Amino acid sequence: MPRFAVGEGYAVYRGPAAGGAFHRHAAFQIAIAVDGEVALVDERDTPHRGVALVVPPMARHRMLAAADLLTFFVEPHCVFADRLRGRCGDGIAAVPELRDLREEDLGRAGVRPSAELDPRLVEALNTLSERSVPMPDLAAAVGLSPQRLRALARRQVGMPLTRWRVWARLRRAAEAMRAGRPPADAAIVAGFTDQAHLTRQMREMMGLTPAAVLLHLRGQSRRAT
Repeated sequence: MPRFAVGEGYAVYRGPAAGGAFHRHAAFQIAIAVDGEVALVDERDTPHRGVALVVPPMARHRMLAAADLLTFFVEPHCVFADRLRGRCGDGIAAVPELRDLREEDLGRAGVRPSAELDPRLVEALNTLSERSVPMPDLAAAVGLSPQRLRALARRQVGMPLTRWRVWARLRRAAEAMRAGRPPADAAIVAGFTDQAHLTRQMREMMGLTPAAVLLHLRGQSRRAT
């Protein structure tokens, strides 16, 4: 049944994948076929298929249509991401050993910090997950210059901190919608200019739209009652 949830260090979506435009995440994506295989293409139009695939952060890809797909988005500074870094390196990889992955598995690992990343970077990413902080203040809080913090993020998680800011805002918007806020309000609360800005960024980073997320959240609420 369709589902969307946000936890500490991860988000999970289950439902149909319509296919669509190329996009890339600031998190690892684990796509698991509920039935058969999951399929996607990378930015070189190389096809990838398997019962479970992992896509590293900032790797452009396009999902192919699927009737029922289980997708986990794993933030790169939790300990579970260490396992994924070692498994996929810089490219999309088949991970059949994760076909039975459950949200409870991520819930335990998502709260533990990465053992591989610089603790100062982990602290910075955690701070940005909670609130927006100007770069000079963020760098000073973790004992680095802004230039060194930016370089550390690019080297260890493969992305500029500006992309992580967007991901963190998406997370806050999803949490606001889960709490009952309409997308327009959730966009402002999370730091986006407006709902259209939220929609563009969510589609680009998650391959989803706020309307789709809200639909699943409402469905979950009805089932809970």
